[in-house]
Amino acid sequence: MGNPFQGVSGQLNGSVYDMVPVTPNDGADNVGADNIAIGLYITVAGAVTFLNKDGTQRTVTVPDNFYLVCSISRVKSTGTTATGIHALVL
Repeated sequence: MGNPFQGVSGQLNGSVYDMVPVTPNDGADNVGADNIAIGLYITVAGAVTFLNKDGTQRTVTVPDNFYLVCSISRVKSTGTTATGIHALVL
């Protein structure tokens, strides 16, 4: 699929095609082959450290069963304590 944000201005609307299990990794993009996720679903609370589509690193603390809506290219292992992470892909 590639980058769903390429050429899009404003809001991205539509259904999520799939949820891809994510294993946090500091050295490689991990939200599905050639994908930029439009968000994450996190089943167990904790901190999530990620890179957005531009490579900017963010860390947020989320509760159980939380949808994090943001472009995601990588969920990093360093700084991530949440578990049961799934990428939302188009």
